[in-house]
Amino acid sequence: MDELAPCPKCQCVNTYEMGALLVCPECAHEWIAQEEASDEVVDDVIRDAVGNILQDGDTVTIIKDMKVKGSSNTLKVGTRVRNIRLTPGPGGHDVEARVEGFGDLYLKSSIMKKA
Repeated sequence: MDELAPCPKCQCVNTYEMGALLVCPECAHEWIAQEEASDEVVDDVIRDAVGNILQDGDTVTIIKDMKVKGSSNTLKVGTRVRNIRLTPGPGGHDVEARVEGFGDLYLKSSIMKKA
């Protein structure tokens, strides 16, 4: 009998299959079985909001309006950010970039899409 992988979120061992996904009945977390194995092999890959792999020097587009702390301006949807740098920053921010009109900012890769 094949043992299913425990939930990566809460470590529950009562997971079950639902199509191509594994599901945790306790926390309702869903994941792909192969995804867990591939994450362990490549930990330092940073992906944008749609799953594209980001690299230093890429150009990205902002996909969500965002208030910038310390500024009265808002970073608008569609803003292009050129020449990003992948660096671990404060609070889960994983991209550093110079945004026109704002200066140097730390951003999360979840609010951007590779251009």
